[in-house]
Amino acid sequence: MTQNVDRETVVSRLLAADDILILCHKNPDGDTIGSGTALCLALQQLGKNAAVLCSDPIPAMYDYMPITVFDGSFRPAFVVAVDVAGIQLFGERNNIQEYAEHVNLCIDHHGSNSGYAYETLVDAGAAASAELLTTLIPEMGAKITPEIASCLYTGVATDTGCFRFSNTTAETHKAAAALIEAGADVERLNERLFESRSHARVIAERMALESLEFYYDDRCALICLTWDQIQAAGVAGAELEDLTSLPRSIEGVEVGLTLRQQKDGSFKISVRTGHDTNACNIARRLGGGGHPRAAGCEISGNPDNAKHAILEEVKKELDRADAEKAQ
Repeated sequence: MTQNVDRETVVSRLLAADDILILCHKNPDGDTIGSGTALCLALQQLGKNAAVLCSDPIPAMYDYMPITVFDGSFRPAFVVAVDVAGIQLFGERNNIQEYAEHVNLCIDHHGSNSGYAYETLVDAGAAASAELLTTLIPEMGAKITPEIASCLYTGVATDTGCFRFSNTTAETHKAAAALIEAGADVERLNERLFESRSHARVIAERMALESLEFYYDDRCALICLTWDQIQAAGVAGAELEDLTSLPRSIEGVEVGLTLRQQKDGSFKISVRTGHDTNACNIARRLGGGGHPRAAGCEISGNPDNAKHAILEEVKKELDRADAEKAQ
C-alpha cells in the first residue's frame, strides 16, 4: 500500500537521493518522456547521478530531448516513476521489471493511479505530469533551462492536444507561460509535434478511417488498426497517439474508441468522451484507467473479442448517463 505524500516530501526525497533511476511507461508519449528527461536534467544539474529507462524505444519525434538513457553503469539506489499510473504500464523489455517492482517514488497526474510505489504524489488536477514538474523542479532548487523547458512543454502540450482538451486549465496555461519564459522553443516544438506528419502516419490514418464503425445510434464511433496494418504502414507508435481524438471529433459522437493491436496480439484501447460520459469509468472496468475525458486499457484476444468487451462497457456508461439526465 502506497503512502500518499505532499510536494515538500517529494522534494526532500529527491534532494536526499543519488544514483537515481527514472522510469517511464511503455509505448512512451510526450509526457512520460518529457517529464522523465526534465527531471533527470534537473537532478544532474544538482550534481546527482541520474538516468532514464523505458521498456520501449524512444520515438524519433522526440530526438531533440537530451535523454540520458540508463546503460547499467551504476546501481540504482532510488527509483522514481513519472506518469505511470499502474505497474502493468512499465512493459517488460530492458529489464525494467527488475526496478518496477521496487519504485520508491511515483510522480503522476492520473487519479486512477494504483498505488504501486512506496510513496506517491498524484495531482489529478494537473493536465500532465510535466505540469506538476514545472513547479516541482524550481522547488528542488534547480533552474528550468531552455532544454528542461522544451521537455516539459512537450509533456504539457501533447497531453492537452496543444491545449484543446478538457483537461486544460488556467494552471496549465500558467505552466506553459512559465516554460516559454524559460526558453522553450514553442514555434519549433508545435511544428514538430502537431503540424508534421510522416507519409507512414498518413497511410495509417487512411487505414483507420476505412475501419470506422458506429454504434448505439451513432453515439459511439470506433476505429481499429491491426498490428499487420501498423507494420505495413511503417508508422511508429508515438505517431499514432493523436489518432485517439479522431472518432470523438465526429459530430454527434459522445464516445470515441481507438483500438491499436500490439505486437503480442493484445489491443491498446483509447477512450475519449464528451461531457455526459466518463472515459475512466469505461476503461477502469477493463483493468485500465485515466481521466474523465481520456482513458485507456488493454485487452487480449482477437479484434471481435476486443470490440465486444469495450462496447459492452460503453453501453453501460451511456445508459448510466441517460439515466442521470432523465432524473
